[in-house]
Amino acid sequence: MERFKKMISYPLSIVFYMCFGLTLVIFHPLQWLGKNIGGASIHRGVVNIMNLFLLRCLHLLGASISFKNNHKLPINRPLIIVSNHQSMFDIPLLSWYLRKNKPKFISKIELGKGIPSISYNLKHGDNVLIDRKNPKQSIPALATFAKFIAEHNFSAVIFPEGTRSRDGKLKPFAPTGLKILLKKAPDALIVPVAITNSWKFLRYGNFPMGLGVHLKLEVQEPLINDKEPEILLEKIEERITLAIKT
Repeated sequence: MERFKKMISYPLSIVFYMCFGLTLVIFHPLQWLGKNIGGASIHRGVVNIMNLFLLRCLHLLGASISFKNNHKLPINRPLIIVSNHQSMFDIPLLSWYLRKNKPKFISKIELGKGIPSISYNLKHGDNVLIDRKNPKQSIPALATFAKFIAEHNFSAVIFPEGTRSRDGKLKPFAPTGLKILLKKAPDALIVPVAITNSWKFLRYGNFPMGLGVHLKLEVQEPLINDKEPEILLEKIEERITLAIKT
């Protein structure tokens, strides 16, 4: 059965990548128009629609998507959204389902050029690009980003694992970036988020794609920044780990 699914995934993966790439190409000039004619709010709306289209492309692979949130997240308060990271599809998933909270991403600097739509949004959508090999650049950039989030009541999305998990298991947190956000945006509400099964799209590598994946996003109970960073990191990690296992 697994061999048959993999065979079927080859033609479906070609169709998927064509639609996924076409979406990025089409929305690149639309983002430019939105940003330069309509301003930041219109650009944000264009990006939201693009992320919806990117998620719809996953249905070509027989994927289903579910979102669970039993907690009312404020839209007039900054948030620090702490999520596990399993694949590139985590970004449109978080962006679309938490769009009311205006999520902004911390990304590696290499993604800031050469990728239609994605690079433009990272550079012009109030996100932050960091050089993980250069603390003299990354630490001040994160501090400035945290202050910006706090001033505008946006949401900072951080993947503290640093790199994607290839098997779905939570990797150890790299605490530096999260500690900077906690320090520079002390009034932000901390929102742990668990993403499950995203890694299964890449179970065979980048090609072919995994089929029939049930992609899940679950918002965990928020935390207030009133404890030592080490204690908060432990609680966040515990909540995400439990959510992934259930």
